[in-house]
Amino acid sequence: MAVKASNRAICLVTPEGDIIGDSDVLQGTWNREQYLRLTNYSRRLIEFTDGALEVLPMPTYKHQLISQFLLLALYAFLRPRRGVVMYAPLRLQIGEGKFREPDLMVAIDENDPRLQNAYWLGADIVLEIVSADDPERDTIIKRADYAEGGIPEYWIVNPLDETVTVLRLEEAEYVEHGQFRRGEMAASALLEGFALSVDAIFDA
Repeated sequence: MAVKASNRAICLVTPEGDIIGDSDVLQGTWNREQYLRLTNYSRRLIEFTDGALEVLPMPTYKHQLISQFLLLALYAFLRPRRGVVMYAPLRLQIGEGKFREPDLMVAIDENDPRLQNAYWLGADIVLEIVSADDPERDTIIKRADYAEGGIPEYWIVNPLDETVTVLRLEEAEYVEHGQFRRGEMAASALLEGFALSVDAIFDA
């Protein structure tokens, strides 16, 4: 028996390829250990919430160009300051029954004990690039998730309307540090001196 992930569906299949359980039947029945074992051997981005798995869409070329630009900019800023930035796939545990795989995540201290090898137990900044298939996943659902996980800063990089929204955590909820558009510099609340041209982000 094997697990197959395709087109955002999860199926149990026999060695002959026969489906013996699809996502509608399986959702809500997965546990944390099964999720971790599955994602250890999957080439897909899969997130986990309260027994349910979500297979994320394959990133587009434009998505990856933006991600690469952000990664290199953050790396150049953080490395001399002994911080670290990592990119998907790398799991982030939000809570006991919830894991996300952010596009990028930052720890200000490279020796932060939350930076476990199998998955991070927290982050200082998380960045998501909004996907056209389900914008609310990044703008609403993950906003609530990352606030629940105590992530101090969340960047929503939205190619659909070419905005960068920087949120900072205040009393367990995000408030808007700024929403930045073309012609402006998107600035971090947490990283003093870190700001990026919105034009450069979306022209990457």
